[in-house]
Amino acid sequence: MKGTIRVNLIFALIGFVVTFLFAVRTNLPVTSLIRGGVGALVWFLLAFLFRIVLGALEPLPKENQGSGSSAPDGIPDEDMRGSRLDLVTPDESDELNDLLKPEADKTRMTDERTAQSNGFKPLNPPKLVSTQDNDPEELAKAVRHLTEDEGGR
Repeated sequence: MKGTIRVNLIFALIGFVVTFLFAVRTNLPVTSLIRGGVGALVWFLLAFLFRIVLGALEPLPKENQGSGSSAPDGIPDEDMRGSRLDLVTPDESDELNDLLKPEADKTRMTDERTAQSNGFKPLNPPKLVSTQDNDPEELAKAVRHLTEDEGGR
């Protein structure tokens, strides 16, 4: 955080004076003191929040630690556990290239792989029921029979 508690107290005093002066014109002095105290508390907390924001915006001091592969001077390796981060991503260039290829090429390649590996031929079964040879009246009777309720209505 930036500054000290003295900054908060100065802001609280300013908040008390401003709030008290606005409240004393229309209220009793005791009510104005209470409202001034509440104003001082609010201004104190706002100053505290302001100091936190300023401290967060302040850049961190840079430390020269060399390459970062070993612990700094005087600090054992156990104390540095979790303070270093090593990010390495695996090589996925082949998978990315597969994703960039069009879908037709992918399906053709997979069909070729399966055909080469085990000689697979897809099964083309004949249709079980053919409606080409049936009489239209019989088909209409079958549809009526299937659409009737079980209760015989």
